[in-house]
Amino acid sequence: MSNEEMRMPIEKLQGYNCFACGTNNPIGLNLEFYRVGDAVCADFTPGRNHEGWENMIHGGIVSTLLDEVMSWTVITLKKTFLVTRKMDFKYINPVFVDTHLTITGRILEEAAPPKITARGEIRNSENRLLVRGKGEFVMMAPEKLSGVPEGLKRDMLDLFNTLR
Repeated sequence: MSNEEMRMPIEKLQGYNCFACGTNNPIGLNLEFYRVGDAVCADFTPGRNHEGWENMIHGGIVSTLLDEVMSWTVITLKKTFLVTRKMDFKYINPVFVDTHLTITGRILEEAAPPKITARGEIRNSENRLLVRGKGEFVMMAPEKLSGVPEGLKRDMLDLFNTLR
């Protein structure tokens, strides 16, 4: 079975402004996630509007890609709300514009609740490792997220019920 056949799309929330995955953000990345085994992935081809140094993607965009895929890994596999506590990245090779990227996240370890650690990596279409990272996340009960609108919390809870 090919990787394409093993992909399980993850439903996308509609109508939100998240820079990384929102459908209502006209300058956002509009990432779409899928699951392959114990990994959550996204594909992305950055353009000139994501550039830092000439022909290379800005490090902030790279870190956003990794933060988002690691977050969605925890959201998908643990069906939980979370916040990012800290992240650490190692840039191994340049990430160039107009290059197809696959961003992959996996749960690394579960520390004392409510903390959980995930790892992420970015590879190009030749499967060359470009960036790897690790993030620590804190799982949160919906009532602790006072700044998040109730409608978004409901939509996320509905999404949790669809995740396999």
